[in-house]
Amino acid sequence: MRVRAGSGPVPIRPGNTDDGGFKEVKILEGNIGYIDLRLFHPATAASSFADEHMKKLVNADVIIIDLRHNGGGAPDMVQYLCSYFFDKKIHLNSLYNRLTNSTREFWTTDVKGKKLPAVPLFILTSKRTFSAGEEFAYNMQTQKRAILIGETTGGGANPGGVFSVNEQLSIFIPTGRAINPVTKTNWEGVGVKPDVEMASEKALEKAIEKARTEAQK
Repeated sequence: MRVRAGSGPVPIRPGNTDDGGFKEVKILEGNIGYIDLRLFHPATAASSFADEHMKKLVNADVIIIDLRHNGGGAPDMVQYLCSYFFDKKIHLNSLYNRLTNSTREFWTTDVKGKKLPAVPLFILTSKRTFSAGEEFAYNMQTQKRAILIGETTGGGANPGGVFSVNEQLSIFIPTGRAINPVTKTNWEGVGVKPDVEMASEKALEKAIEKARTEAQK
């Protein structure tokens, strides 16, 4: 089952070796920082991984965040990682809960590492990018903080849960909706459209090309 933002905590199973969702973090040739992030684990479990990995990129001239294989996860971790790229208090997203008729707002927050509000940022997307991965991309795009490169994402914005129909069948039912403070809507059913549309397998090459140009400015 694909994980939708706001659908509840994503447990880190014993023996998990993915560094809190971070598949790979490194410096590419030309002092370009690269993050391959596969899942947004809850911030209580994964923020320390983010802090540790962001230390590696603190002197990078440009950063590329690869979400092409990101299936979603916890919105509080989206909030935490976004916060590394802003030095002001920014309203990132809201989640409305129909069951409680309440809305939770997600704003940038304090982080334990050095913030990088001025570093040029590129985000890679694919049709497999989903839920919390889409939210991160959408947050940064609507705040004009990053350039998105790749394919339109999967289109899963609204939180909900899995309900049993009978012993053999369960169904995912949305119980709320994401509300972006800039657009007043979300990406449900339509996905997040990148700024530079192209086949996802070529997106990293294009991002590196643009990053090198940016670093030379």
